[in-house]
Amino acid sequence: MFGKGIELFKIFGLSIRVDASWLAVAVLFPWTLATAVFPALRPGLPKTAYWSMGILGSFGLFASVVVHEMSHALVARRFGIVIRSITLFLFGGVAEMAGEPSSPRSELLVAAAGPAASFGLAFVGLVATTLGGLAGLPAPVQVVLAYLAVINAALAVFNLVPAFPLDGGRILRSVLWHWKGNLRWATRISSLLGAGFGLLLISLGVLRVVQDDFMGGMWWFLIGLYVRHAAQMSYQQLLLRQALGGEPVARFMRSNPVTVPRSISVQQLVQDYVYRYHFKMFPVLDDSGRLFGCVSTQQVRNLPHDEWDSQTVGAIAERCGPDNTVTADTDALRALSRMSRTGDSRLLVVDGDRLLGILALKDLLQFFALKMELEEAA
Repeated sequence: MFGKGIELFKIFGLSIRVDASWLAVAVLFPWTLATAVFPALRPGLPKTAYWSMGILGSFGLFASVVVHEMSHALVARRFGIVIRSITLFLFGGVAEMAGEPSSPRSELLVAAAGPAASFGLAFVGLVATTLGGLAGLPAPVQVVLAYLAVINAALAVFNLVPAFPLDGGRILRSVLWHWKGNLRWATRISSLLGAGFGLLLISLGVLRVVQDDFMGGMWWFLIGLYVRHAAQMSYQQLLLRQALGGEPVARFMRSNPVTVPRSISVQQLVQDYVYRYHFKMFPVLDDSGRLFGCVSTQQVRNLPHDEWDSQTVGAIAERCGPDNTVTADTDALRALSRMSRTGDSRLLVVDGDRLLGILALKDLLQFFALKMELEEAA
């Protein structure tokens, strides 16, 4: 949903990443805390104190979101669910799961872990604020601790709203799943509630803007957009998993793809292949017909135009590796996940150094769209 992100660090073997949208938080959140929130909570302090509090509060929020998502990830691991990474974005974070929970019980416990952690952090913040007051900690520190206690409690309560993909929506899905024994139906109902909740937040945001609360209204509006979009996308992702899961790549690959000799010039590649076939990636073969690697339009763009005539395709081609190749029996869903991770929309299907075909993202999506169309009609 949010792309690959930038890796910050690893903890318990999990990669912690930030989406590009988090850069907006890095600017807007300290500014909001320093200019509006903390001055209202504790008037009369110097501006430098408010900015220090804003930065400290932002780091506290960052840590709180990481703890919230880590709780989901660690409980998910106990149920055998593979978690690849945690990505922080504009409105929170998301743990990237390789698949859906295997049972309503595992769904319930994984979903409940995040709010439980946030409530725990709120309690710790409350205790720290109380003890800090008794110990005579500076007022700015006490205000930040109290704020973090409140914001974690608010985060927990907000996430418990029964609107998918919020944690409360996942808890609701686990209940509906247990009741009907149908994960797809449960996801559809909880996603519809999530989309409706997102629309409600958008409406409230517009109302607050009309009432001259522009900043608060825009936050509600943007959060509503995210919730609505995420609810719709979560249902589509489940359908995609069910449509492609267990299907081998061989079913979707294109046999006898267009290939490029490694000995031709980059200029020939552009004129005779890119402009003719309109693909962004081509397999490259050596003189004996074995697979050498692949070449993309991105690699061509990185080469100065005046070198297109003198450089060969083999000189700029990327050699074959796990990121750009799959075998014919690879699960199609796993291949799709690799495309999402690397950003490549075409993968080489290989058997050793022999090219069997090309797997294209658009072919997977066309199959999915056709299957959904027929199933909805049925």
